[in-house]
Parts: sequence; C-alpha cells; structure tokens
Amino acid sequence: MKMKQMIVCGLVAAAIALASGTAMAEGIKGRVGVTGRVGFQIPADNEAEFGWGNNKTDTGFVGGGGFIYGIDSNWAMELEATHSSFESDTGDFGVTDISLGAQYRIRVPESRKLVPYLGAGLDILVTDYDPYDGASLHVDTAVGAHLRGGIDYFLTKDLAFNADAKFVLAPDVDITYQGIHTGDFDPSSFSGTVGLRYFFN
Repeated sequence: MKMKQMIVCGLVAAAIALASGTAMAEGIKGRVGVTGRVGFQIPADNEAEFGWGNNKTDTGFVGGGGFIYGIDSNWAMELEATHSSFESDTGDFGVTDISLGAQYRIRVPESRKLVPYLGAGLDILVTDYDPYDGASLHVDTAVGAHLRGGIDYFLTKDLAFNADAKFVLAPDVDITYQGIHTGDFDPSSFSGTVGLRYFFN
C-alpha cells in the first residue's frame, strides 16, 4: 500500500512539474536565451554573373548562433551571426551573415510546448572568395534584409528545439581584382537549419 501511494505521489509531482514547465514555455517575456544552429544553404544562382564566364553555385553548409530576448508575450528581438561555405564553378565562397531582427511568436493554446514564429530584419553580409586559379579577388560587403519562419518546441522550461527557414535578399556586390571590377556576386540565399535554444532566466 505504501509503495502504491509513493508511486501515485511521484506521478502527481511529475505532472505538476511538467505542467508548470510547459506553462512557462509558452511565453519568453523578459527572458534571455542563446541559440545554436546548423543546416544547409542554397545560394542565389550566380550563373553568367561573372565577366569571365559562368559561375554556378552549389548548395552549402551553414552554422552559427546568437541571442534572443523576449520583449513581451508575442515579440522578441534576435541578434545572430552565421557562416556559410559553398563551392562554385570557379572557386569557394564563405559568407558571414550578421543579422538583427524581430520575431512575432504565435501562441498555440492546444500546445504550450510548440511556439511558431515569423520574423524579419537587416543583415550585413561579409563574403570571402577563394578562386581555384589562385587569383586574389575582393568581394564587397553587402547590406540586405531577411524574412524567416520557424518553431520552438520546448523540451523543458529552459531548453527548446528549434527549426528555422530564412530567406536573405541583398543586392549584387562587386568582385574586384586590384581595384578593377571583374564581376558581380549575389549574396541572396535560402537556408534551413535546426538547433537548440537555452534560456538563462
């Protein structure tokens, strides 16, 4: 009989802990979190954008992280830095994206663990280019904007699984050799990532 009571008490305690955790998971007002993510990136098609011929880009890898702050029950600010690398017909590219944005978080009454969101913001895109022929080429830095959408699924009160899709739109930038314009590069891209968010408070 005592064993049965202990099991029931244990189940009740676990249910209370789970309920309190999920109830707090639906809002991040005043909370600060850190995010880490990895995934794939599809760069814009740069075919025929270069003065010396076609330069089709391939799908590459992207990874990085940042911070999130809950302004209220629905709005949050996010600062993030990611780095992507991908190949092309003429060389390897690396793009560092420093972005600042806002997101609107949608509360789902049926599931306190699941929080979809939509976001937008500004991006600074710093590009490195390493041509296969060994030439020393410079790619200008671009300023663009992004739209994103995703979900946070809270595993505990403080830890959430994140899945995110992000579209970056930016103008073409110059590629130069010793100050001479030799081509253009389009830093626009689409990326899909998965990761984790951890909230400190």
